Amino acid sequence: MTDQNFTVSFTVDRTPAEVFAAVLDPRAWWSVDIQGDTEKVGDTFDYEVPGVHRSRIELTEVVPDRTVVWLVKENRMSFVQDQTEWVNNEIHFDISESDGGTELRFTQIGLVPAYECYDACSPAWSYYVTRSLRELIATGVGLPDQLPGQAEAIAAVSGTW
Repeated sequence: MTDQNFTVSFTVDRTPAEVFAAVLDPRAWWSVDIQGDTEKVGDTFDYEVPGVHRSRIELTEVVPDRTVVWLVKENRMSFVQDQTEWVNNEIHFDISESDGGTELRFTQIGLVPAYECYDACSPAWSYYVTRSLRELIATGVGLPDQLPGQAEAIAAVSGTW
C-alpha cells in the first residue's frame, strides 16, 4: 500500500537553521494575518481567509533545525461538506541535509485524495510550500497572502478553489 498523505519537497542551497527559521515564520510565507505564536511547542495560531477557510493550529513538536509539527485543532472550509476533514491532521516539516543543500519535506498526514478538499488543498499547499516558503528561504522574501482577497485571487489563478 502506498502512502497517500499529501507530500511535497524541495532542496535549497541554505543551512538547516535557515530553513527551520523560515518554517517557524508562516506570516512570511503563508499569511501575514496569522494570529498567535508560531515558534515553540504549545503555541497555537489561527489562519483565516474570511468566508473561505479558518484553522486553529497547535505546534506539537519543534526540534531545532530538524522538525516542526503542527496539529490542526479546528478547521472550517466553505467549499467542503465534511468540516472534520482536517481536524487532527498533523502537518510535518522535516528538514535534512542533502547533497548541495538542505531538503525540506512537507507532509499533511490525513490530507488524502479521498478528501473533498484534496483537489483544492494540495495545489494551494504546493504554492505556499514550494513557491512561497522556498522563495523566503532562498531570497528572504516569501509570497504570503497580504491583502484582502489575495488568497482567493491566487486560488482562482491556480484553479484551487
